[in-house]
Amino acid sequence: MHNWAANVEYSTTDLRRPATVDELRDVVASSRRVKALGSRHSFSRIADTDGVLVSTEALGVPIELDADRDVVRVGAAATHAVLARELQRHGRALPNLASLPHISVAGAVQTGTHGSGVGNPALSASVSAVEIVRADGSLDVVRRGDEAFEATVVGLGALGVVTALELDTVPTFDVVQTVHQGLPWAAALEQLDAVLAHAYSVSLFTRYTGDVVEQVWSKARVDGVGSSGLDLRELGGRPAEAALHMLPDTAADAVTPQLGEPGPWLDRLPHFRAEFTPSAGEEIQSEYLVPAEHAAAAVEALRAIGDRLADVIFVSEIRTVAPDAAWLSPSGGRQSVAFHFTWRRQAEAVLAVLPLVEEALAGFDARPHWGKVATLDHETLRARYPRLDDFAAHAAAVDPEGRFRNAHLDTVALGGHRA
Repeated sequence: MHNWAANVEYSTTDLRRPATVDELRDVVASSRRVKALGSRHSFSRIADTDGVLVSTEALGVPIELDADRDVVRVGAAATHAVLARELQRHGRALPNLASLPHISVAGAVQTGTHGSGVGNPALSASVSAVEIVRADGSLDVVRRGDEAFEATVVGLGALGVVTALELDTVPTFDVVQTVHQGLPWAAALEQLDAVLAHAYSVSLFTRYTGDVVEQVWSKARVDGVGSSGLDLRELGGRPAEAALHMLPDTAADAVTPQLGEPGPWLDRLPHFRAEFTPSAGEEIQSEYLVPAEHAAAAVEALRAIGDRLADVIFVSEIRTVAPDAAWLSPSGGRQSVAFHFTWRRQAEAVLAVLPLVEEALAGFDARPHWGKVATLDHETLRARYPRLDDFAAHAAAVDPEGRFRNAHLDTVALGGHRA
């Protein structure tokens, strides 16, 4: 068995699909090692185990909207596409979505996944409660305000198997998406904060070569929330005359509607349409988040090595993420700019260029996305995540036998910390 991109082959073939939470509790309590699988869109070995892999898809947790509290309870394995459709049916929404709506809700939250927007924190910031099966098979509920909540919400699968989440919702809203091409880097860098803040959600697509940003995707709320009114044409950007994929010479059938056509949040905030099956996974992804005040310098550092990345990079996306409070959120405690890399599925070549990227970003306190490929070690990450030791101690306390540990977590997050 392997992940979506087939760059990770799991260390076991023992996959269980419990039909009830009680069955799941029995599996966890009786297994020497166990890890939960979501939609398998992690590119790192975060979900690997030599024990038992568990899918929560068969638990059948219903989506339940609590109109009095404006929260929704959703099963861990549900995708954002399924959840979004149900929320829209009731006139509700999530504040933001990731670029791909096919990923599981719990998997995205547990790894610190985010969307984009200077006012939009990571997806985990919408979580108000986590239902989780612990190492002894007990079912626990950790709520916002509880002492361990900020350790649990981005928990890397190291604290238990999440069965369901409660998420805050907001009233539904409409979005228009436009794309600009050829924005000169000189103008973009001079006003980078303004460019990244000019719409509710903004993405810059580049390969760090040449003098222009290839594409800028702007997702503006129709009600004007989160938009500054900056016109990218004044900086030299050209409005696209047809829908575009972020990769050159690629059909735009799979991307969400552009060209300023208004539509519901769930059909515009992601980059890709929910009704299109994701590609065959011919890629590997990495991502690093730096404090927003270092964004322009980080761009320049990456442009300086752009020619050395050219043979292995498909495209890079630059987005903003507002701060949140989760201990291990890559955007925790600071306004951040995320540098996302989509590489060709050439594992050895990717591992060869990642140290170049990490060295270029070393002076900017860059934090990697937990579900994507990086080469930074535990000691480096300890310096960049102030609560990493606290998290390792908490993991050891709730999982003293290391049931949810694996070699990857030991290397990057838990170190040698034991109960």
